[in-house]
Amino acid sequence: MAQKPKVDPHVGRLGYLQALVTEFQETESQDAKEQVLANLANFAYDPNNYQYLRQLQVLDLFLDSLSEENETLVEFAIGGLCNLCPDRANKEHILQTGGVPLIINCLSSPNEETVLSAVTTLMYLSSPGAGSHPELTATPVVQCMLRFSLSANTRLRNLAHIFLEDFCSPSQVAEARSRQAHSALGIPLPRTEAPQQP
Repeated sequence: MAQKPKVDPHVGRLGYLQALVTEFQETESQDAKEQVLANLANFAYDPNNYQYLRQLQVLDLFLDSLSEENETLVEFAIGGLCNLCPDRANKEHILQTGGVPLIINCLSSPNEETVLSAVTTLMYLSSPGAGSHPELTATPVVQCMLRFSLSANTRLRNLAHIFLEDFCSPSQVAEARSRQAHSALGIPLPRTEAPQQP
């Protein structure tokens, strides 16, 4: 378990976030990296932190972490990006720095939470004001959403239906269905963990 970063109580929010980023960059422990990234993802949920997280380049840290082999780091990184996407400046940064292909790659994760956050992030990025970014609804993405719309997981199935109905044109869905009918390939559905018994 990583120790809390040593921060002067007078430094405030920016100082604390800086200490977390420094710890993430300097630690060799995977457990510590996971804990720090989880903390940063949680801080990303608060709009009061957006400016500080941009200043500390945490968006780039999250994007870089999407390429990690450690699935837990990927889960926390995409969760952090998902939390940051409602902000226009954060959204534009992700779109302009080539983040979309990294997020799309998360759709093939075996981790259910990673996939759910990736779908939600794509929805935030596709929302009005994002400009034209055709890669967000490219045929392979739409095909993936069609597969997810058949998932036994209710959350994934519902998100996929919303994506298809609200962010894709009927012609995009028809084209994806047509191509899917001629292909045996597809992105596998994530593992669904069995509900835990109380």
